[in-house]
Amino acid sequence: MSSAAANNRDAIRLADEELLATLGYKQEFKRAFTPLEVFGIAFSIIGLLPSIASVLFYAIPNGGGPGMVWGWAVASIFILFVGMSMAELASAAPTSGGLYFWTYSLSSPRWRNLLCWIVGYSNTVGSIAAVASIDWGAAVQIMAAANIGSDGNFEATSAQTFGVYAAILATHVLICCLGTTVLARLQTVYVVLNVLLCLIVIIALPAATPAALRNSAAFALGDFKNFNGWPNGYAFILSFLAPLWTICSFDSSVHISEEAANAATAVPWAIVMAIAIAGVLGWAINVSLAFCMGTDLEALAGSAQPMAAIFLNSFGKRPTLALWAVVVIVQYMMGSSMLLAASRQTYAFSRDGALPFSNWLYRMSKFTGTPVNTVVFDAFWALLLGLLAFAGPEAINAVFAISVTAAYVAYAIPIVARFTGGNDFKPGPFTLGAFGLPVAIVSVLFMLFLGIAFLFPTSPQTDVTDMNYTIVVLGGVLGLSLIWYYFPVVGGVHWFKGPIANIVLAKPDSDSEGHEPEEVEVGEKAGKTE
Repeated sequence: MSSAAANNRDAIRLADEELLATLGYKQEFKRAFTPLEVFGIAFSIIGLLPSIASVLFYAIPNGGGPGMVWGWAVASIFILFVGMSMAELASAAPTSGGLYFWTYSLSSPRWRNLLCWIVGYSNTVGSIAAVASIDWGAAVQIMAAANIGSDGNFEATSAQTFGVYAAILATHVLICCLGTTVLARLQTVYVVLNVLLCLIVIIALPAATPAALRNSAAFALGDFKNFNGWPNGYAFILSFLAPLWTICSFDSSVHISEEAANAATAVPWAIVMAIAIAGVLGWAINVSLAFCMGTDLEALAGSAQPMAAIFLNSFGKRPTLALWAVVVIVQYMMGSSMLLAASRQTYAFSRDGALPFSNWLYRMSKFTGTPVNTVVFDAFWALLLGLLAFAGPEAINAVFAISVTAAYVAYAIPIVARFTGGNDFKPGPFTLGAFGLPVAIVSVLFMLFLGIAFLFPTSPQTDVTDMNYTIVVLGGVLGLSLIWYYFPVVGGVHWFKGPIANIVLAKPDSDSEGHEPEEVEVGEKAGKTE
C-alpha cells in the first residue's frame, strides 16, 4: 500500500472517529468494513432469490403472476422511498444505535425518552424476528431438499425442522463471534454468490422449462388468482409482504456504522443501492418465475416450498438439488449477516442501559473485539420465536410479518420526528434537499398502511389455528416493554434518559477572548471488555 493511500485511509478513520465523538461515543469497534462491504451486509440480508423462495407462498395465493410481478414492482418503489428517508438520517448521524438515537436527537424534549424507548425495542424485536424468519426459511429449504432427494417420501415434522433451525442458529452464533475483519471480508463473498444465483435463475429457468409449463404473457402478467377469499384489491396488497420481507432490514448497514470506513457516505449509499438493485433483480426473478411456474398454482401454493417445486418441474431432480444447495447456502449467509446486524443494535441499546441485563450485554470480547454476549442473547430469543412452529404454520409464518411490522414502527418514528420535533437537523453528505419532506410523507404513509394491513389474517374466515399471530407476539413484547417503562419505582420512566454518551470532549485550546477551555463531560458510561 502506498503512503498516500495509507494517509488517506488514516484521514478517513480519524474523520469517522471525530464524527462519532460529536455524537457522544468513543470508537470501540475496528473500522474494517469498506463501502462495498457495508453495501454487502444490506444486500446479503436482502438475499433476493432465497428470500423470494421463503415468502413465495404469500404472493402465489394473493394474485399469482400479477401479484408476484406487479406487486413486487409497486412495493419496491415505495420501499426505495423509505430507504432514501432513512439514508438521510444515517448520513447525518452514523452510529450503531441508529434509529433510536435519531429519534431521541430529533424528537421534542417532552416525548423523546418514550419514543426513543419504543423505537429501540421495536428495532430490537424486529431484528431478532428477522434472524428467526431467515433461519427458519433456511431450515424449511433444507427440508425441501430432503423431500426432493427422497422423491417426496420424506415429509419433515415441525420438531425435525425446529431441530435443523436450532442447529443453524448455533452455527451462526459461532460465525458472528469472529473478529470484525473476518466478518467484513465475508460480505463480498455473499454479494458475489447472491448476484450469480439471481442471474442463473433469470437466464437458466426460462431456457430449461418445458414448453408445457411455460405460461403466456396474458396468464403470467394479467390472470389474477385469489385463493384466500379477500377482495382482489386487498389480496394484491397482501402480496406486498413478499417484497417487503425480502427488501427489509436494510437498516443493517446503519448498525455497523461504527465499523465502517467513511460511514457518513458509505452507509446511506449502501442502503439506497441495496434497495434499488434488489428491486430490479427481484422483479426480473419474479417475471422469470411467473412465466415458468405452470398453471396449477393451487398445487404450488399448497406445496411445502413453492420455488423448489417450480425448479423441480423445470430442471429435474439432480439439477434442482444442485441449484437448491446454492439457495440454501445463500439463505444461510443471510442469517449470519442478520444476526451480526441484530447483535450490533442490541449492543448499542444496552450501551445506553435500556435492555434487561444491559451491564452483561454491553461487553466487548477481548479475544475477538466483538460483542459476543449480544450475539448469544439475540440467538436465544430467536430460538424461542421458533417455538411458534409447534402452534401451527400460521403461527410461525407470523414471524415473517413481525420482522416487517416491528421494523416499520422503528423506521417511521425517527422520520416523522425529523420534521415535527422542532429540531435543527443538519444533513450529512447524502441529502435529498427539498425532496426530503415529500419523500418522507410517502414513506410514512406507506409504512402506516402496510403495518396495519399485515395484522389481518390470511383469509376472512379464520379460527384459532389460522389467525395472524403477529399482533399477539409483537403487541405482547411492545406492551411488556411499555409496562416496564412505566412500572412504579424501577420503571424506565424513572431512569432512562436516552442515549448515554461515553466520551469526554474538550473545547478548543482557547476562545476568542483568550480564556482557557474547560473539559466538558458529555457522558459517564465507559465500555467494558471481558
